[in-house]
Amino acid sequence: MKEDATIEQKRPYPSPNPQVKLTEIIYWSCGLRVKGLLAEPVKLGTYEGILYLRGGIQSIGMVRPARIAQFAAQGFIVFAPYYRGNRGGEGRDEFAGEDRYDAVNGVDVLKQFLSVDRIHLFAFSRGGIMALWTAILRNDVTSVVTWSGVSDVILTYEERNDMRRMMKRVIGGNPNNARLAYEYRQPIPRINDITCSLLIIHGEKDLNVGIEHAFRLEKALEKEEKVYETMYFKELTHFFEAKINAQIVHNLTTWMKQQRG
Repeated sequence: MKEDATIEQKRPYPSPNPQVKLTEIIYWSCGLRVKGLLAEPVKLGTYEGILYLRGGIQSIGMVRPARIAQFAAQGFIVFAPYYRGNRGGEGRDEFAGEDRYDAVNGVDVLKQFLSVDRIHLFAFSRGGIMALWTAILRNDVTSVVTWSGVSDVILTYEERNDMRRMMKRVIGGNPNNARLAYEYRQPIPRINDITCSLLIIHGEKDLNVGIEHAFRLEKALEKEEKVYETMYFKELTHFFEAKINAQIVHNLTTWMKQQRG
């Protein structure tokens, strides 16, 4: 067993973008070998970092090379953990249980490729809760962007009938008979520990992660007098069409570069 964030192995990974180099990495997290994908601009430069926190669980919502290459093309070095138990990584995905440390340790993996100490968290869907916990547990994050992000695991259980069986299996029951396991995953009670600025992006017609997740997070940030902004879209759902998506990626990465965390 090696120290957290020790890189065990690196191997080239096929890139869909000739301007971006991809590398699959195996790193240590809490005594487990966990995998993730690194994207670096081919052109030499001084780049800030993005820890890209994927959504879903297991094969659903898996890291897509084209997606992290899209972020790298905006002028960032990007690292996207798969989380434990995925793609041959050791352990089991716990849906924001101990696997939150795969994200926390992912920051230190990313730092090994940076020449500037500015790291941003980008999260989509389930990744939202991973990003919030990473920002809670670290004080060296510059900003957080949560896009269609989960902020309340109990709310996810309530609104997603199709995910209940998986959540019972992974978390150990439902919110009534496994209350402590659900509360352990809830970041909002710890929101005051976040020291960086946040940007919340959400479609108001999202049926996968309801807009209430964004509202609850915003209310908590407001109460604790945190620095945050919102981008809500009345007609959009969980997945934004390609043209709008690309524009928002440009806008949010520009916002990241403006933050002074």
